[in-house]
Amino acid sequence: MSETPDPGSYPPPEPQYPAPTYPTAPPAYPGSAPQYPTGSAPQYPAAPPPHYPGSTPDHPTAAGAPQYPGAPAPQYPTAATPPQYPTAQPPQYPTAPAPQYPTGPAQQYPMTPPPSQFQPTAPPHPAPSQVPQPTSQPLAEQAPQAAAPDDLDYRHLGSRVHVAAHQRGADATAVGRLVVHLPGALVSGVVVAAIGTAFGGSVGGWLAVLVWLASGGLVFHRPAELLFARKVLKLRVPTALELSRLEPVWHEVTARAGIEAHTYELMVESSDELNASAVAGHVVSVTTYALNEIPSSNLAAVLAHELGHHTGGHSWAGLLGYWYSLPGRIAWAVTKFLASVTVMVASRFSVVATGFLVLFMGMFFVFAVIGAWFVTIPLVLAPYLLAFAGRQGELRADQQAAALGFAPQMTEVLHRLEAEEQAEVARAAAAGQRLERPGPLARLLSTHPDNATRLARLEPYLRTGL
Repeated sequence: MSETPDPGSYPPPEPQYPAPTYPTAPPAYPGSAPQYPTGSAPQYPAAPPPHYPGSTPDHPTAAGAPQYPGAPAPQYPTAATPPQYPTAQPPQYPTAPAPQYPTGPAQQYPMTPPPSQFQPTAPPHPAPSQVPQPTSQPLAEQAPQAAAPDDLDYRHLGSRVHVAAHQRGADATAVGRLVVHLPGALVSGVVVAAIGTAFGGSVGGWLAVLVWLASGGLVFHRPAELLFARKVLKLRVPTALELSRLEPVWHEVTARAGIEAHTYELMVESSDELNASAVAGHVVSVTTYALNEIPSSNLAAVLAHELGHHTGGHSWAGLLGYWYSLPGRIAWAVTKFLASVTVMVASRFSVVATGFLVLFMGMFFVFAVIGAWFVTIPLVLAPYLLAFAGRQGELRADQQAAALGFAPQMTEVLHRLEAEEQAEVARAAAAGQRLERPGPLARLLSTHPDNATRLARLEPYLRTGL
C-alpha cells in the first residue's frame, strides 16, 4: 500500500511579482527634430579674389606668352637642329711597317705517285654514327679492332664443378728434372759453404748452407712468385678487358680438369708471339697475341697445356732445381772469366808462359773429372738431360690438353706455329737470307720437340674423338 504524504511537510509557495514594463518607442524630444538642408551645395562668389600687395600677379589664361612691361618677350630657338660641338681629331699613333715575308714559289708536290708504286684506294668515309668516339680508357684496356671469335664449348657454364682430390703432383718428368739438378745442387752447396766459412768460420758455413736450403721454399710462396714473374719475366696483371676474355676460358679448362681455378694466378706477357708459360707453382701466363688473335677454343687448348705443366710438377721442379744449382753456375762462370783473363794477360808477355798456363789448366780439369767423376760427368751431361726432360714434359702437357677434350684445338695451334715458321723462312728467303736449320747437337739441346713429333703424338686422341 502507498502512504499519503503529509501536507505540512511541503514548503510554502513563493510570492508572485508583477512583470516590469519596458518602453517600446524612443523618447520624444522637446520641440521638433532639426531639419538638415537637402538641396544643392552652397554657391560661392565667382569674382576674383582681391589683390594683396606683394603677391604674385595672376597668370594669364590665354595661350600666348606673358607680357612683361617695358621689354620684349625673349625669343627661344625653334630650330630642330642641335647645336654644333667642336669635334677633335683622334690622335695619330706611329705605325711600324709590316714585316716582309719571303714570297718565293711554293714547293711543288707530286700529284700522282710513280707508276711502279702501289696506289692504295682511300677507304670510304664512315657515316657520322659510325665514327669512333674517343674513350677515356687507357690503350691497354681498349678492345682490339678484330676480336678473336669465341667458339669454345662451355660445358660447365653455370653448372656444378667436381673438384678432383689430386690437384697437383710430380710425374716422372718432374722427378727426372730434380735428379738431373742434384749434382749441380751439391756443387752449389760446396760453394755456399766455402763462402760462409770464409766470412764466419765453420758456424758461418753451416748457417749459410741452412739459409740457402730454406730459400728454396720461396718457389712455393705466392708473393715471391708474383715478384719473380713481374721483375724477372716481365709479366703483368691482366687488365679488366683482358680478364673478361681470359677468365671464362680458364674456368672452363679448370672445370674439366677438376682443378680449383683460384689456385693459380693469371698473368699476361706483352708479346707478338703465340706462346704461354707455367711459372713456379701458381702462375699461368699468355701472350697478348694468344689472347687477342686466336679463337677461344685454341686459347683453351693452350691454357690446358700449361695447366698440365703445373699438375705434373714440371714448372716448380724446374725452377727449384735451377735455384739450387745457381751458385754453382755462378762459380763456374766466374772461373771461366778469370781463366780467360789470365790467358789474355799472359799472352801479352810470353807465348811460352801462355802455353804452360793453358796446359796446367787442362791437366787440372782432367784430374778433377777423374777424381770426382760422379759429379763432373753429370754436370757435363746435365744440359742434354734437362733438354730431354723438357721435351718429355711438353709431350705430357699436350696429352693433358688432349685428355680434356682439346686435341683438335691443340692440333690447330701446332699447325699455326708451323705456318708461322714457314712464313719466317719465306721472308728470309725473299730478303736474300738463309736460315740455318739446327744441327743434331742443337736439336739435342732443344727443350721443345718439333711440331711433327707433337702432331704424331696427338693422332690417337684425334682418332678416338677425345
